[in-house]
Amino acid sequence: MDRLFTIVLAVGCGAFLPASPTGRAAGDKGDLFVATPLTERNSFTAGIEGPGCDAAGNLYVVNLQKLGDIAKIGPGGKPEVFVTLPDKSVGNGIVFDRKGAMFVADYVGHNVLKIDPKTKAVTVFAHEAAMNQPNDLAIAPDGTLYASDPNWGNGTGQLWRIGTDGKVLRLAAGMGTTNGIEVSPDGKTLYVNESAQRNVWAFRVKADGTLGEKQLVKKFDDHGFDGMRCDVDGNLYVTRYGKGTVVKLSPAGKVIEEIDVLGKSPSNICFGGPDGRTAYVTEVEHRRVVQFRVDRPGLAPEWLKAKD
Repeated sequence: MDRLFTIVLAVGCGAFLPASPTGRAAGDKGDLFVATPLTERNSFTAGIEGPGCDAAGNLYVVNLQKLGDIAKIGPGGKPEVFVTLPDKSVGNGIVFDRKGAMFVADYVGHNVLKIDPKTKAVTVFAHEAAMNQPNDLAIAPDGTLYASDPNWGNGTGQLWRIGTDGKVLRLAAGMGTTNGIEVSPDGKTLYVNESAQRNVWAFRVKADGTLGEKQLVKKFDDHGFDGMRCDVDGNLYVTRYGKGTVVKLSPAGKVIEEIDVLGKSPSNICFGGPDGRTAYVTEVEHRRVVQFRVDRPGLAPEWLKAKD
């Protein structure tokens, strides 16, 4: 979600799996879909967002001490500043490609930034002045990036495609407040939700990179949306901002699970951990990261393992 904030936090996701309130390890079957805190309350600003895990199991989240920070969290759960974005840039959604590069939506600069995790060098990968404020990112198996682009004041939104060469193409305009965005496991379907209108849409990705007609996956009657990620089976995990849950949807729009995330304002979600089966959720009310175990791995950790 935008919230006009952002930073990036890196966590050693695979280093530990804290015990649940029941006292069992977080990987136990009985603890699936049970949220527990990963970081302390108020450990971030109200702009807590991101998040994204790399292939090594590091988790990145936005807005630690101030807008534009990128921070790292060790096994003890204490974050440290990793890098600061230049030129007043403020990040939001985060994804990684197969080569380990981090991409961050910079909604202030109308950019998609690229960060080398080894050197911490930050470059502008793509710039488009016609963007409102690039928000969440998704990445296809071939490295193509997709960005949601809401205009919160007008209740409208756009969708953008960013090729592996950094060239930008507007895929859709005149939508609602486009926010969470994700690509299906086969790369042939692009999902996007509209926060204010409470719709989840699916687009067929054509061979030339453009989109087919949108199809409604699910419409909800209350509360907003924010981030959205797929598991390896194509199920969607969608944060319900205002309701305090993450809903797991089948590709056909059936509600499979709904997980309480210990705060009313979950902003975004990603998958990580040593087996890709830990969901990490940024939560604004308590300004912290929470986690829960799932039954099937998230999509991104699986394809990140397959290096080019």
